[in-house]
Parts: sequence; C-alpha cells; structure tokens
Amino acid sequence: MWKFLKVFFGLGTMTDAILLKNETSRGIEEVASRVSDLCAKFGFSLMTSYSYHEIVASKGFPIERQVFVYKICQAKVASQMLVAHPDFSVFMPCSLSVYEESGKTVVATMDMGLLLSAIRKDPDLYSSASNLFESLKKLMAELAQ
Repeated sequence: MWKFLKVFFGLGTMTDAILLKNETSRGIEEVASRVSDLCAKFGFSLMTSYSYHEIVASKGFPIERQVFVYKICQAKVASQMLVAHPDFSVFMPCSLSVYEESGKTVVATMDMGLLLSAIRKDPDLYSSASNLFESLKKLMAELAQ
C-alpha cells in the first residue's frame, strides 16, 4: 500500500507501485541463461519464453535493448486459483521479464501483493498463492545475484 501512497504524493511512478524489480550488473545473456534452471529449482514450470526485442524487430520496429519474457507457472496453485477465481486468469501465468536498462540488467514481475489481498478470505488459496509469490521473489533474487 505504501507504494501507492508514494505515487499519490508524487514520489514514485505507477510502474514502481505495480512492479517488483531486482537489478544486477550481470550481463543479460548470463541472467537469461539461468532462468530455466532456477524455475525448476523453485518449483515453477517454464511454459514459454520469447525474445521480445526480436519479435518487434521482425515487425519493423527494432529497439536498442534486449527484452526476454518468460511465462512461468506452478500448476497446483494455478488450478486452485482457476477453480476459485477464474477472473484471475488475466494475470496468469506469472510473467517474468529480463531486460536492459541504464547499463544494468533488470529482473521484473508484477507485484502480486495487492492481488493476494483479494483472496485473503480463502485461507488455503491465500497460503498457496503467497508461497508461490515468495518462491518467485527468491527466484528473482537468485537471478540477480
């Protein structure tokens, strides 16, 4: 909630409020090469990945930075969420991005904290989804090490 207060008072941007980011001085190729193994380590399935910079370049819009996007999932939590809250499908699967910005490599995802508060009345699902989010944060931290 404090992130949104910072935006309200002009001390941050909306993307600061809705994203979780880790920066590293490691090269983007090195970070990207570790995603698959770390997904497995933290219990995520890597459903798909794409090189966004290559996709937009192939459509005639080249960009100067590399941007990799990974769609990852923990099937058990996904099935629980889809049974209880199919409207959450618009946020699924989890997206993890690795991109270059200001000479650093950034690992980013959506901050699920606000979404988790919407399912707090379902203790089992809330616990499962909270554990997933903690695992995702650990995965991101290790990618940035």
